Amino acid sequence: MERKPSSRSAARAETERAILEAAETVFAEHGYRGATTGMIAARAGIPKANLHYYFATKEALYRQVVENIFTIWLDAANSFDDCEDPEEALTRYITTKMDISRQHPMGSKVWANEILHRAPVIQDYLETTLRDWTASRIAVIDRWVAEGRMDPVDPRTLLYMIWATTQHYADFIHQVETLNGGAPLSDEQFATARENVVRIVLSGVGIRPKAGARAEGGDSPA
Repeated sequence: MERKPSSRSAARAETERAILEAAETVFAEHGYRGATTGMIAARAGIPKANLHYYFATKEALYRQVVENIFTIWLDAANSFDDCEDPEEALTRYITTKMDISRQHPMGSKVWANEILHRAPVIQDYLETTLRDWTASRIAVIDRWVAEGRMDPVDPRTLLYMIWATTQHYADFIHQVETLNGGAPLSDEQFATARENVVRIVLSGVGIRPKAGARAEGGDSPA
């Protein structure tokens, strides 16, 4: 018989979730240097001492926030391993990355701010986890090219274009909304944008979507 988590465990998980959610927002709005654990605790609605019970330092909390969004992005790229067909794999990857930008905009902004400041806190992460992950995706794209399933393309350029375009809808959401008459994109508008990004990228690497194919959104792997 499966044991249900205790109320204490559930309360702990909920407090940690609230802290991380608050930290995402505060780090996104103020950057690592400008943010304080006091600001994060206040936004989470808990005493500062309670926050430090879960995360001893601001850096530990920041790294967890960064790791969380990166893990979500990694999960989005599982299509590279699950799909032999580059059309399906790239469609799923781009679609999921677009959905993540809509559902986790603050996490994406934290990552962007860190990179813009030359990754003072997570440079080691870039040189290990991100480098290894990127190399594995490059190997898959090179194989698709060698098999004649897509046009010859520099894998890094393709990945950078996908990252830049999909994350634009999180990192530059104010600009997107301003150019949309000051309003957030509707579900229909976002679906159209998602489908266009998929079509443009696939066309750019010589993949013609199958008749009736449609980039359908869904829940992110968060």
